[in-house]
Amino acid sequence: MKLVGNWNYPTPVRFGAGRIAEIADACSAAGIARPLLVTDRGLAAMEITARTLDLLDEAGLGRAMFADVDPTPSDRNVEEGLRVYRDGGFDGVVAFGGGSGIDLGKVLAFMVGQTRPLWDFEDIDDWWTRADAGAIHPVVAVPTTAGTGSEVGRAGVITNSRSHEKKIIFHPRMLPSVVICDPELTVGMPQPITAGTGLDAFAHCVEAFCSPHYHPMSQGIALEGMRLVREYLPRAHADGGDIEARAHMMSAAAMGATAFQKGLGAIHALSHPVGARHHTHHGTTNALFMPAVLQFNRPACEGVLGQAAAYLGLDGGFDGFAAFVDDLNARMGIPQTLTELGVTDPDLDALTRSALADPSTGGNPVAMTYENTRRLYEAVL
Repeated sequence: MKLVGNWNYPTPVRFGAGRIAEIADACSAAGIARPLLVTDRGLAAMEITARTLDLLDEAGLGRAMFADVDPTPSDRNVEEGLRVYRDGGFDGVVAFGGGSGIDLGKVLAFMVGQTRPLWDFEDIDDWWTRADAGAIHPVVAVPTTAGTGSEVGRAGVITNSRSHEKKIIFHPRMLPSVVICDPELTVGMPQPITAGTGLDAFAHCVEAFCSPHYHPMSQGIALEGMRLVREYLPRAHADGGDIEARAHMMSAAAMGATAFQKGLGAIHALSHPVGARHHTHHGTTNALFMPAVLQFNRPACEGVLGQAAAYLGLDGGFDGFAAFVDDLNARMGIPQTLTELGVTDPDLDALTRSALADPSTGGNPVAMTYENTRRLYEAVL
């Protein structure tokens, strides 16, 4: 099967090896004549970034770049990025990279025309309606990892530098206008990042599948996303040049982010505060919490995860699914404790309070309380 295609779910996606060559045409389709490429510091000096800037420059679109993006983007990054964006007179963003660069790029394009402060648009109730939708600039998203799926998302995760909490900034029109998914851009990912990002995609699918909310389309997408991760993450991890495996993992990442319109849960609620306070890799942190959360949620999701196990060809129902997750984590080199992850002397009370305030708690199939949430942290300490 030739792994090339164009589709529109939930936004136009140009998928296939080598399709970064279409970046200038994608900008034109999005109505962008003067783009700012937004990426993270690690990618700024890499060959794939230079090549993308060359393609933009050759098309007369310039080669402007903003790369002052932390691994967990903060409001300070937003402030500096907006200054650069406004001073340069840009009319759209090429959001390039993993979740950090893409999230920040989307937020810059969203915030550039707003008059209210950033936190007025947090994903709470209908706060997104406060925004001037007509002032939002277009985004072309180009993922270089296969995990967050931010390229097909309508939000950006930004850390509040004062409270050290991750906040979700949401608006339906933050969805990128065009996406280029070129698996060749992921070939250079090192094994730990391949593992962490791949398991992030898996966590998105698992939590969406277990969420109690009703969204049958997301349910089907989550199930197939899990299958792709099971079959292709070990291959991509073992051989970074396996372009078929890289392609399927890019699909799984986009599928996970599409599926979690149905909801996330305790994995993300626990992970977000740890990442914000201790700067751990998001996907790796999700993977660390996954086994404990599966057992915590067993009373509510034993049946649906038994169905997932059957689809994935795993024996043993829920127990077989949980054993598969344990084995996959071990094969990917995921730490089993926060200490192994590099988190020392965590403030469990502060983490617990932040976890309960995270919007992901609303999608968990078992109600989260202060007591049981703190015990989940203690279980992986």
